[in-house]
Amino acid sequence: MIEARNLKKWFGPKLAVDEVSFTVARGEVLGFLGPNGAGKSTTMRMLTGFLPPSGGQVLAGGIDMAVDAAAAKRLIGYLPESAPVYADMTVSGFLRFCAEARGLWGRARDAAVERVVETCFLETVRRQPVDTLSKGYRHRTCFAQSLLHDPPALVLDEPTDGLDPNQKHEVRSLIRRMGEHKAIILSTHILEEVDAVCSRVLVIDRGRLVADGTPAELRAKSESAGTVSALLRGANAPLALPALRGLAGVLRVDVVSEAADTLRVRVVPLRDGRQPLAEEVARTAAAKGLLCCELQTGEGRLDEFFRAVTVPDTASGAPAAAVTEGGA
Repeated sequence: MIEARNLKKWFGPKLAVDEVSFTVARGEVLGFLGPNGAGKSTTMRMLTGFLPPSGGQVLAGGIDMAVDAAAAKRLIGYLPESAPVYADMTVSGFLRFCAEARGLWGRARDAAVERVVETCFLETVRRQPVDTLSKGYRHRTCFAQSLLHDPPALVLDEPTDGLDPNQKHEVRSLIRRMGEHKAIILSTHILEEVDAVCSRVLVIDRGRLVADGTPAELRAKSESAGTVSALLRGANAPLALPALRGLAGVLRVDVVSEAADTLRVRVVPLRDGRQPLAEEVARTAAAKGLLCCELQTGEGRLDEFFRAVTVPDTASGAPAAAVTEGGA
């Protein structure tokens, strides 16, 4: 539904986006992550035709944005970062204006406005001037305008910015429902939001894509993935440490707490191994006459992976090595 081909964007001497390519299909919710200044918003502005690329192509439904921008933009709903609104209009008046700008008139306009007011939970504020709205309701009003023409693709920059926890839950549920039949790209700094709504994740750093995969795939690449946490009890439990450290595929064993008859450890696997260690830990404990009271294998953490691929190497100043899955 949306395709980026080798997108580049220069701002004077600064290369903000460097050869970014990916596709998003219907039924896919793509999380677009990156540190501040990585090029996320610039990429999204190029995808929606708001900014022309310095190089490369954007296609919406197979239509080249540079060849027929109007036709391509009809297929996309856009919620920009810090979305602008006309403060002197009421919510309904602003949405009617946006519907008319989209070519909707009369009954079609009114029906579209009613639909998005209901969808975005704006009924209680529809007659209020925009400048009297809270930040959360103002943001939802901007979200509503992106849905007026019922586009098959949505580009959402920080869609839950300024919302309280209940409003975030409502918007995330809405995105999940729409993601069943639309192509959605959303930019966010909230990693829990990625787990809540995204079926796929792209990570951009310094203008380049450094990761592409499902949330589970990226978590599995983090340092804590496959780490076994165990609580062992029995006489002289700490004496089991040498045996645990001698297991094949173990990078290290961290002692969390230690007593005469209790040992709590984190068993960290080798990064190139990743074989399940839980059974080996339990077997080793049993061989030493110890009771394994707790045993848990970590799934990995998205924030760990994010830091690993975006934090610069402090010695060289170079970004971390790129990690990709799929079509990056």
